[in-house]
Amino acid sequence: MALNQKQRRFVDEYLIDLNATQAAIRAGYSAKTAEQQGFQLLKKTSVAEAVALRIKDRERRTEITQDRVLQELAKIGFADIRKAVKWGADIPVVNPETGEALSANGVILISSDDIDDDTACAVSEISQTAQGVKIKMHDKKGALVDIGKHLGMFVDRVDATVTTRSLDPIPDDEFLG
Repeated sequence: MALNQKQRRFVDEYLIDLNATQAAIRAGYSAKTAEQQGFQLLKKTSVAEAVALRIKDRERRTEITQDRVLQELAKIGFADIRKAVKWGADIPVVNPETGEALSANGVILISSDDIDDDTACAVSEISQTAQGVKIKMHDKKGALVDIGKHLGMFVDRVDATVTTRSLDPIPDDEFLG
C-alpha cells in the first residue's frame, strides 16, 4: 500500500529525531492526538517499511551503520591510556629553559606518529598547560554503558506494587450490600 502525502511527510519528519509524537505534529497531525497518531503510524506496515528503507538508505549514503558506531564506542571503551602516555621513574622531567632535571617521575606523550589509530580515536583533547602537557580521554565508562545497553546487558526495571484493599475500610453494611 502506498503512503499518502501526510504519511510520507511523517516518515521524513520521523527520521530527523526518531520522535514519533514530534514527527506527527510537524507532519500536520493535531498536537492533541499526535502521540497516538505517531504510535499508530509506526504500527502500520507500510509506514514502518518506509522508515526502515529510508534508514537503510541513509546508512548506505553516509556509511554510518550500527556496526561502525559500536566499533567507535569499542575504541573508547577498551582504550588503554598506557598506549598514549608513558610515566615512571625512568622518565625525568626537565626544565625547558635550564635543562635541569626537576624530578624523576615524568610523564610523556607517545608521538602522534607512533600512537595506534584506535588509541588516537579514544583521545579527546591534548593541551599545553603551565604544569605540562594534559591529555584527556573520551568517557570510557559512558562508552561501555552504551555498548552494554546495545547488547541488552542492562535492563531498566520498573517495580510496581498493587494494593488490593483500600486504605479506608469499607463498612460491612456497604460491602455486603
